Parts: sequence; C-alpha cells; structure tokens
Amino acid sequence: MLIAMTTVSCTEKNPLLTQWDTPYGVPPFEQIKNEHYMPALKKAIEAQEKEIEQIVNCREEPDFENTIAAFDASGSLLNKVLMVFGNNESIASSEQVRRLATEMSPITSNHYSNIMLNDALFARIKAVYDKRGELDLEPDQMRLLTETCKAFERNGSNLDEQSKAALREVNAKIDSLQTRFAQNLLGETAAWTLLIDKEEDLEGLSEDFIADAAARATAAGAEGKWLVGLDNPSVMPFLQSAANRELRIKVLDAYSNRCNNNNDCDNKDIVSEIIALKLQKAKLMGYETYADFVLERKMAANATAVYKLLDEVWQPSLAAARRELEDIRQMAAEDGITTILPADWRYYADKARTAKYSFDEGAVMEYLQYDNVRDGIFYVANKLFGVTFNRVEDIPLPHPEAEAFECVDADGSSRGILYIDMFARPGEKSGGAWCTSYREHKVDAEGNAVTAIMSIVGNFTRPSENKPSLLTVDETETFFHEFGHAIAGLLSDVRYEGLGNFVRDFVELPSQLNEHWAFEPEVLNVYAKHYITGEVIPMELVDKIKECANYGVGFAETELVAAMYLDMDMYSMKEIPEHFDLISYEAKCMNSRGLIPEILPRYRSPYFLHIFSHGYDVGYYSYLWANVFECDAYEAFKQTGDIFNQDVAAAYRKQILARVNEDDAKVLYTNFRGFMPNADPFLVSRGLK
Repeated sequence: MLIAMTTVSCTEKNPLLTQWDTPYGVPPFEQIKNEHYMPALKKAIEAQEKEIEQIVNCREEPDFENTIAAFDASGSLLNKVLMVFGNNESIASSEQVRRLATEMSPITSNHYSNIMLNDALFARIKAVYDKRGELDLEPDQMRLLTETCKAFERNGSNLDEQSKAALREVNAKIDSLQTRFAQNLLGETAAWTLLIDKEEDLEGLSEDFIADAAARATAAGAEGKWLVGLDNPSVMPFLQSAANRELRIKVLDAYSNRCNNNNDCDNKDIVSEIIALKLQKAKLMGYETYADFVLERKMAANATAVYKLLDEVWQPSLAAARRELEDIRQMAAEDGITTILPADWRYYADKARTAKYSFDEGAVMEYLQYDNVRDGIFYVANKLFGVTFNRVEDIPLPHPEAEAFECVDADGSSRGILYIDMFARPGEKSGGAWCTSYREHKVDAEGNAVTAIMSIVGNFTRPSENKPSLLTVDETETFFHEFGHAIAGLLSDVRYEGLGNFVRDFVELPSQLNEHWAFEPEVLNVYAKHYITGEVIPMELVDKIKECANYGVGFAETELVAAMYLDMDMYSMKEIPEHFDLISYEAKCMNSRGLIPEILPRYRSPYFLHIFSHGYDVGYYSYLWANVFECDAYEAFKQTGDIFNQDVAAAYRKQILARVNEDDAKVLYTNFRGFMPNADPFLVSRGLK
C-alpha cells in the first residue's frame, strides 16, 4: 500500500504552495515574491513532517510501497520551494535574497537532520532492507531500497544519541558557512571594478569588449569611460588581450585574491572551519578523513584511485606547460619582459598561438553567434536522439532574459521544458555556467510520467545595440557542455526521484561528451554562419580550430589538476593543525608537486565555490574522471565512421541517460560500452601521450 501524501489546501494564497496551473506545470515565477519564501518553507516542512508521521505510524508491516516508495515520494512540496528559491538566489540575488538564504539555511538543515536521524523511520527502512532477499522487487526498486538505507546510515542513523546531536550541530554549521561563503564571493566579485579613463589603456582589446566596457561604465554613472569587472566575460578577455601589463597584473591580483582581503567578505576562516567541520563529521561517522567518507559511495571508491588519475595527468600536463612557457618567454622578450608573471600567460600564449597557427579568435567569433550556436546544439540533439526543441511563448520565465523551449521526443511526446539564461548580470547572477532543474523526471503515484523542467545558465557577453552576442571557442564548448547536462535530465526515464541523479564522478559524462560535437565540420556547417553575411565558416578556419585545439592544453590541464589536488589534499587531512594558515597550506600543496610559479590553480580556496558551497567537495576530480569516460564514449561513435550513429546513440540513451542511477555507474557504463576505459584515449586526445 502506498501511503497518500499530504497536500496543502488549494485555498492557500502563497503561489509557492498552490497547484501550479501554468503551461507544463512550471513555477508561476511572476507571482512569486521574496516575502513568499519563508512562509512557504515552513508550510512545506510541516507537510513533509506529516508525511513522515504517516509512514512511521503505519500499522502495516514495513514493505517497499508503504515505506520506501512513500519516503521517496515525500517532500515534493518542499522540493518545489527549495528549487525555486535556490535557483533564484543564483540568478537574481539581492540583499533581501541573501538575508533570506541565511535565515532559511538552518531551518532546512534542521529539518533534514530530523528526518535522517528519525529512529522510528530508519527502523522501518532497515526492516525492509533486512528482508530484501525475500521480496519480489524489480531492479530499480532494489536499487532504491539499497540507496535509501545507505543514505540513512551515512547520515548518522546508526550513531548513538550523543553523536547524533553532535552531527546535527555540525551539519547546521556547515550549511550556514557554505551559504556565507557563496554570498561573500558574489559580493566581492561584484564590488571590485577597474575604471579606465585613458583610451591608450584599451590597446589590444577588441571593439566588442570596449563597447561592453563602455556600457558597463555608463550603467555605473561613469559615461565616457570604460569599466572592467571580475566576472568571466569581462576579466578573461581582458587578461588575454589587454596590452597594458600593469593593468593586467592589477586585474588578475584582484581576481585571484577574491575573498582573501581581510575584509567583511573574507572567506579564509570560513574555509578553515568548513574543512574542520567536515573532518569532524567524517570521524563521527567512523572514517579517518572526509575524503574517505565521501569517496566510499563514488565510482572512484577511494583516494588512492583519484590521486592515481591526477598523477597520471599531472606530469605530462606540467611538461606541456613548460614547453608552452618557452613560447611565451620568446613572445614576451620582444616586449623587453624577462620575468613571466601569471598575468602574462594568457596574453602571450594568445600571441604565441596566433604566431604559430595564424589563428584569429576574433575572426572565428564572427561565425559563433549566440542564437546560431544554440540552434546548432539543438541540431546535434535531434540527430542523436530524435528530439526537437520548440520555442515556447506565453510561459512564466525565471528571469526576463531567459528563453523557454519544449523538448519533444521523436514519437511526439513532451520530454519537458528547457530554460536558457546565458548572459552575465554582475552582482546579481553567480559566476560561471551551470545546469540546474526546477523539477526532475519521475513517475507519480498514478503511474504518469512527470516531465523535467531544466535550466542552463551562463555568463556570456550580452548583445550590444549594434552587434549580437558572439561567442568564443571556449564559450561555445561551455554552451554544449551545459546542454549535455540538460539533455540528460530531459531524457531520464527513472520511476523514482531518489534515483534521478548521477553519482558525482559520473555526472560530467553527458556534459563533456556533448562537447565533442561542437566543432565537428558537419555540425559547424549547420550553425557556424557569419553574423552579417550568413556565410558558412570557411574550411580553413575550421582547420585552424582543429589544428590548434590542443595548443595551451598544458596550461589548461595544469591549472585544472592543481585545483583538483587542492580539493583532495584539504579533505584528506587526518588532523587540522592548531594554527592552520590556509594560504600557506595552498602554497605547500602546489610547491610540493612542482607547480610552476607562472600558473595559478584554476581556483584558490577563498573562491573555490565548487567545493565549499556547490557540492563538489572531494568531487572536483570528477571532471577529469569523466574525461576518461567521455573520450572513450565518443570513440564508440567514431569507430563506426558516423558521429551520429543511431545504434550507438540509442544504446547510450537507453543504458545511461534513461537509467541515471538505477544501477552502479560502472555497470551502466559497461552495459553501454562492454568494458571500463583507461586514461589513454583522453591523454591521446589532448596530445599528452
């Protein structure tokens, strides 16, 4: 018997709590105000508490339906509230939203602790688990049962009462600190700007960049000047192209020292406390390190396997970086520079690439118009999976700048909604690019499929009055990457919400695999058209993209793996030194591995959002881990001679995208490919072997 879930009265005026009578059941964004979140959170928590009470007080013997499936279905109202708020916090932050996040965090943390430490609830779950061999369960039901029981155990259900109380306190502190970390980073990134008032200081910068900088200055009340920010669409082109070395140094110093300035937004103490608290949590759970605790349930299984992969990539990457450094020194010497600084790398590497390959990224960008790239991404999805994306008007949007598309399968059925919101809003939107959801695919109590509502978000340069948004090669790959996550969410066919998320070190496979199609000639012929003439990108430019694709791989992989080492090292500590100096510890980690001083890790700890706020703690390595799988998976297409081979695409969709977490990730991949890959295809593809 499946227990009926609690619902909130339809007379409720709070739009977060009502039945959403909107197209495709999307949130009624335009009706939701900041004052709605806290009351909705409390009501939704009450609703789930009643659902849990129903499970605990059920008089029938615990079984899969009345306990496991009922628990999986609980909290749907709370999920709605938290998904809307969490996504809004990332794309439309304000002082009021940040205050709300601070207030809501401990309430939410305490609620989830109450559930995971509920002895009576765990007793019923454990009772079903203990008799699993006698039950006639389908494979996904057995997986849900196992994963649910393990989740409770890993959240402290087997601890004594004193340890449970300590764990509850630790979890609340971690949640609060992670919220503060993210808010500090958003504030610090928005607060610092460089105002340029001399036209000669714009030397080397593109017309598009200069126009954007002028628009930023005008918006800031400094008309006639130019403003550079620390968000990626501003800072990265500046570091790559600005001829004024002093200003490059100034900008990179500000960027790399975000939240490391001993001010109200400083994150060093927060990071140190998060590390200490997570180690305390691991020890409460019986593990020597936090890395041991996290990795036990990941594909990698242990820190040894992670470090083995990092080491395997580190040495050839560092060697390649040293070769690139020689090119950079030669270019810098022409300007009389003998000592290379980190602020010189991107600038002179770009010059060296141009000299070696006659590659002009500005010329390529003219063929990478935002709208066309998006349509090219849709083309790839259609060729692979038969799905189409149709623009939807008259639908609530999470932000006025967002676009909405319905994903329609080959049989005409709807797979859900995709929102796209890709332009920068410094100080309002978090940095970087990501994919998120407002609703994940599942099957309801009546057996009806509930389709996904996905959203991809980025920080591209917005269109100007005279020119559309033109993307760099990296931004184009990023767009394909985030869409890979989105298509995975839209093509999921899992029954149970608890099986709807990939394990962390497998989650980047769909996104990184999707990047492979971005610059295939067949795909470029579809979307890479000159923004003025409509001319398809010439083959000589395509050849240039391919020819120099791996130039700079030494820098790219070195800064990336350096950040992965930081993540692993900090969370592999068995004890925290009494007088822990975070910045000195970072330097020790990098120096011990021979990181050259001309390269900084991609993320330094005070602004390493992935591992101190966004759930990638002991998981940043997963990008590299997934590289191994995505290179092998793409090889499955290439070996057929057809990058859109329908048999391979169907197997990939059926065995991986549709099933998500219905089995161990290694089993899913082996079912698709027939074997587990090694790192060789990845190293070869990057020119590192």
